[in-house]
Parts: sequence; structure tokens; C-alpha cells
Amino acid sequence: MPHMKNIKAFVLCGGRGTRLRPYTYTIPKPMLPLGEKPILEYVINNLKLNGIEDITLTVGYLKERIMDYFGDGGDWGVDITYFEEDENNPLNTAGSIACAKDSVNESFVVLMGDHLTTINLRKMVKHHQEEKNTATLGLKKQGTPLEYGIVELDSDGKIVQFKEKPIVTNLINAAIYVFEPEVFAYIKKGLDFGKNILPKLVEEKKKVGGYVFDEYWVDIGRIHDYEHLNQVLSIVDLAFKTKFQTEKHL
Repeated sequence: MPHMKNIKAFVLCGGRGTRLRPYTYTIPKPMLPLGEKPILEYVINNLKLNGIEDITLTVGYLKERIMDYFGDGGDWGVDITYFEEDENNPLNTAGSIACAKDSVNESFVVLMGDHLTTINLRKMVKHHQEEKNTATLGLKKQGTPLEYGIVELDSDGKIVQFKEKPIVTNLINAAIYVFEPEVFAYIKKGLDFGKNILPKLVEEKKKVGGYVFDEYWVDIGRIHDYEHLNQVLSIVDLAFKTKFQTEKHL
């Protein structure tokens, strides 16, 4: 396994979270509570669990809420620094880490501050390094059920198979990346990883690989998803707290 203490993680936290308004009018999306913790705390805890302690948060919109809560990361056993951007002039996902160009000389991780996942980053980094990739994307299998039944025809137009509302499976980009420092040659302010950097790497025949993972992952992007997940986690937190208090007094 790679020595994860040498791996740096950039967690992108600068977005406005417009799809989650009105919640995000006063709270940045990564700080929205899930149960008793903000989303970003789950992200940081998973980094720590995987041995990554050198963490940079890129912040912009309502950045004080994030910086005041996490500080230097000492309470979580990690070392947190911040890249601050003007919330009225966002740098975009890739651009937000452009200033790290001269400070990174090993494989590094980039992930979102508003995605909830239990991905094993140790295994992903190991895969990336063994494959000698320039970039590795975390890919999550996702099934989408079709609304209608479909049929399959042979070359003579005869029906050979019926499929009732089948589930179409795709690999989606989970916006979890492992990069080599050479990608900084492509990173500029205003550029996006998915729209600009990764397609450019593929175009130039750099080695870009995928890492398919089975662990939990969700982009908390819609109000319904957030409210449902928050309700479930709140119930779980309450159940554990009640169980602990009951056992304590037995």
C-alpha cells in the first residue's frame, strides 16, 4: 500500500450550491448538516480514515463558516490549510488549486466537499500508482431504469427478446481524482477538471485510467435527496445516542 501520509488532498468547497437553495442562502453546501455533522466533516473523516492528513480546502462562498468550524484541523487529527478565492470571481474546480503548482511533487487526491462517500482511497491511490497513470478517475456504477419495456429484433425483423423496463448501467464520474503533479501544466484559473483538464489529457494521449469502486457515494445535489438523507442520519444518530444512554445507566 502507498504511504498515505505523503499524499495531499484538495477538497473543493467553493461552490454556491444553488440547487439546494434556500438552505444555501446562509450556509455553504459543504456545511449543511447531516445528522449531527456537516457534510464536509464526513469527507474529512474518510480522508483521515484512509491515512490522508495533509488537506487543503478550497473555499469561496461563505468561506468563514468553513474556516471557523474546522480551523487548522487539529480537532480531527489532520492538518488543514485553505486556498481562498473571491466568491464573486470563482476560479472553477481546477483553477481553485492552480496556486499549488510549486508545492506538490507526489501523487495527490482531489475530491468534492459536498459528496458523501466511503471510498477506499488507499486502494484507489495504489491502483493509480501501479498503473502509472497521469490521472485516475473514481467511477461509480449507477443503474437507470427505463420507463418502458423494450424488444430486440433479429436481422429479419422478428422479435427475439423482451425486456420489461430494464435497468441501464453506466459508469459515472464521481469527481474523485488521483493526479500526478504533471497535470499542473494544464491547470489555469477558470478551468474545470471534467470539462477541460481531463479531456485535454485524453486528447494528448496521457495515461488516464478509471478506478471502479463499490463503496457508498452520493452527490447531495437536490433538496429532496438532502432532506431524505438528513432524516435517515438524524434517526440513526438518535438511535445510537439513546442506546448509549440506556446502556450507561444499566
